[in-house]
Amino acid sequence: MTDLTGLTVGVLGGTGPQGKGLALRWAKAGIKVIIGSRSAERAKAAATDLGGNATGMDNQGAATNADVVLVAVPCEGHGDLLTSLRDQLTGKVVIDCVNPLGFDKQGPFALPVVEGSAAQQAEKLLPESRVTAAFHHVSAVHLTDLSITELDTDVLVLGDDREATDLVRALAHAVPGIRGVYGGRLRNAQQVEALTANLIAINRRYKAHSGLRITNV
Repeated sequence: MTDLTGLTVGVLGGTGPQGKGLALRWAKAGIKVIIGSRSAERAKAAATDLGGNATGMDNQGAATNADVVLVAVPCEGHGDLLTSLRDQLTGKVVIDCVNPLGFDKQGPFALPVVEGSAAQQAEKLLPESRVTAAFHHVSAVHLTDLSITELDTDVLVLGDDREATDLVRALAHAVPGIRGVYGGRLRNAQQVEALTANLIAINRRYKAHSGLRITNV
C-alpha cells in the first residue's frame, strides 16, 4: 500500500457533511488536512473542530497547499470551481466524489452530465491533473460519528493512472473499516455516481446508512 507519510490532503467543500466527515477521519489517522471553503473563516472554524492535524483556508489556498485534493462540493458549482482552480491543481491527484443527483416526489435520481459523469467533467476541465473518482458511497453520518470506531464499507476507486488510484486506495484504508477497491477506468464513473441514488432510496426505506461491500476480493 502507498506510503502516506508527510501527505497533505486538501478538501474542497470541507465544511459540508461528506467533506468534513472524511477530513475528520483522515485527521484522526494522523494525516494533515486542509479544509477548503468559499469562506476562509468557515474553513478555519471547521478545522478547529477537527483538531491539530487540520487547518482551514479558502478553496484556492487549500488547492495550492495540498498534495492531493478531494472535491466534495455540490454538483451545481463543480465545473466553475474546478475551472477557477486549474492552475493550482496542475500535476496533483484530484479525487472527485461529487454525485450529480436530483430529488422529486418519487425520490432521488441521477442527473445527466454532458461529459458522462462529474469525474469525467473534472478530467476535461483539469487536463494537467491526475483525476480519480472515489468516496461516493460513504455515509457522512457514520464518518462524523466517532463512536463508530470502524466503518463497515468498501470504496470504489476509479481512474486511468495506476499510481494515483493506489494512492487513493491507501487514503481509503487509512480510515479503520474502509477498504479501497479498484473499480475500473474513469469512463465507468457514471454508474458509480448514479448508484448513490439507489443507496439513498435504500436508506430512506430502511432508515439506515448503507454502504457497499465487494465480495470475493
